Amino acid sequence: MAQAAQALIGDSEFDRDTAVTLREEGVYDAELSAGWTIIHAVNGGYLLAMLGRALGEALPHPDPFSVSAHYLTASVPGPAVIRTQVVRTGRTLSTGQASLFQYAEDGTEVERIRVLGTYGDLDSLSDDVRTSVKPPAMAPIEQCFGPGDGPAPIPGSSAITERLNIKLDPSTVGWAIGAPSGKGEMRGWFGLADGRDADPYSLLLTVDALPPTSFELGLKGWTPTIELTTHIRCRPAPGPLRVSITTRNLAGGFLEEDADVWDSADRLVAQSRQLARAPRS
Repeated sequence: MAQAAQALIGDSEFDRDTAVTLREEGVYDAELSAGWTIIHAVNGGYLLAMLGRALGEALPHPDPFSVSAHYLTASVPGPAVIRTQVVRTGRTLSTGQASLFQYAEDGTEVERIRVLGTYGDLDSLSDDVRTSVKPPAMAPIEQCFGPGDGPAPIPGSSAITERLNIKLDPSTVGWAIGAPSGKGEMRGWFGLADGRDADPYSLLLTVDALPPTSFELGLKGWTPTIELTTHIRCRPAPGPLRVSITTRNLAGGFLEEDADVWDSADRLVAQSRQLARAPRS
C-alpha cells in the first residue's frame, strides 16, 4: 500500500469531499461528490462521514464515539443541506442529531439520511483494554486482490473504487470468479488511494466500503443499507487497516453485516452493524 505521494489528514480528497460549510447556526451546505458513488447512488459510508463532520462542527466534543444512521432515500451527487440539533451536552460526552436533505425536481426538500451521534474525546480514554477478539487472519497485502486483479470488474463497482485502496483476502473473493464460498464473509486491507492515514471520520467510511458479504452468498447487485451503527473505539495508528465483515443471517430479504476494523498496531479501532436489503437477484 505504499504511495508515491501521501495526502495528509485535513488536506486530501476525502476531506475536501466531506467538507461542510456553515450557513447559519445548525445549518450546513454540502456537495455530494460523484467520486464516491456505487452504481448511481452515493456510498453510505461516505455520507456517514459527511454527517459525522457536521455533527463534529455542531457539538463541543471532537470525536464520534457512536453514530447511528437511518438511510431513508438514495442520495445522488449534487448539492445538499445538513441540519443539526444539539440534544445534550455533558462534561465528557455530547449527543446530537443531523439530517441530510436534497432537492426534488419541484424544489421541495427530500430527506436522505438521519443520524444520531454521541461524541467525546478519544485522546482522553483510558489505556485499559480487556478483549477476547483478535485481528482477522488475512494473507499479506501483496497476496490479496484488488478490483483490477479479477477477470472482470467487480459487480456494481464504479467511481468509489478509484478512491480506495482495497485488497481482499483470497478466501473471500470466490464470487469474483463465479465460485462464492457461501460463508457470508469479506476480509481485506483498506486505505485511501491517496495514502491519507485513517482518522475517526474516515473510519465511518471504512465500515461500509468493502464489497457486500452478499456477493459471497452468491447474490449480485446493489445491497442498500437500511440502518448502520458505528462505534469508534480509539484513534487509529498510521498505516493500512484490516477489515473483517460477516453475515450470519439472511432472512426475509434482509441481512446484517457486522464489521470489525483493526489498525496497524493490532488495535480494534471501529465496530459496526448494519441492516441491509439483500440483492433481488
